[in-house]
Amino acid sequence: MKSTQRQIIAIAAHIAMALFTVAAMAQTIADSPELYPGEKALYDAARKEGMVVSFDTGPTWANWAAEFAAFKKRYPEVEIVYNDIGSGATVVALDKSRNRPQADTAYYFAASGIDAAAKGVVAPFKPVNFDKLAPVFRDPDGKWFTIHTLTVAFVVNTKLVKNVPQSWADLLKPEYKNTIVYLDPRSTGVGQVVAFAANFGGGGDMSNVQPGLDYFAKLHQSGNVLRVLGTTPYAQFVKGEIPIWISYENDGLKAKYVDGLGDAVTVVIPKEASAAAPYAISLVEKGPNPNAGKLWLNFIMSDMGQGIFAQGFVRPSVPGVKLPDNVADKLPAAPQVRPLDVTAAAAKKSDIDKGWAAATGSK
Repeated sequence: MKSTQRQIIAIAAHIAMALFTVAAMAQTIADSPELYPGEKALYDAARKEGMVVSFDTGPTWANWAAEFAAFKKRYPEVEIVYNDIGSGATVVALDKSRNRPQADTAYYFAASGIDAAAKGVVAPFKPVNFDKLAPVFRDPDGKWFTIHTLTVAFVVNTKLVKNVPQSWADLLKPEYKNTIVYLDPRSTGVGQVVAFAANFGGGGDMSNVQPGLDYFAKLHQSGNVLRVLGTTPYAQFVKGEIPIWISYENDGLKAKYVDGLGDAVTVVIPKEASAAAPYAISLVEKGPNPNAGKLWLNFIMSDMGQGIFAQGFVRPSVPGVKLPDNVADKLPAAPQVRPLDVTAAAAKKSDIDKGWAAATGSK
């Protein structure tokens, strides 16, 4: 395991430096002020461990490659090893290796963080800025905490859609017949978050999902839904095959600014309301490099680390973090966005699954 980990260190560093330039904003800890009190002492302890093993932080997702590069530049004597296995698989891996953990930190959709905490495979740790997080974005003991969010938005191909919809109500208009694509809420996390976003837009809340179910019934009856999918159709959207995609904001911004679609894409957060899905991370219980793990988590949650996430078009979880100048206008304030309470969402999953199928006539 160790030899395999060391083999991919160089690959991870190469990907990070080749694909992202944001890490240039970082400085080494030796020639800059501390990001938080005690940072240099923690680095001294982490240096003795020499590495941090970060589960499920794939470099192409959420700007992790830039986080890797900035961390390595600031802390040159601590290497980073990662894998990319998915939220559910991460919890399974932690559970199977609980007697001899391989990971120091684990990243996942926050619902999986709750699962990991319930299984006793993650440790309490409160990083910098922890107390600034919304209560629904953190475990009270620090066994998981949100590091960034993904916001539901309309991702619109303006070559195919003349009038860009601005609201959930707009999507019901006849002009959008056979234009809308979204993911199945029964089988995908994104679909579940979309269902809650539509529910908020219809006046519902975490305890009452009926407005959202009523909305989907109207949407499907209107004939405006082109198809409901079980896997993300990003490639199809980029190819120009989808007029309106209800997905995450960062998908649209990536298509617009990274993959070359430019003005052919408009990203709209519906004006009534939307939902922000929390993505969380944890310190692993009895991980092999606990000090390096804490150093990594503190960096991610520092103002610097949060700004790097914004560079990847995901919204920082820490309120009030100043966004880098080159993304501030791309992530405008959206006060209508509500934080998703994943504990309450899990309790309502069965209601949404059954209610959505009945409302839309899906099998």
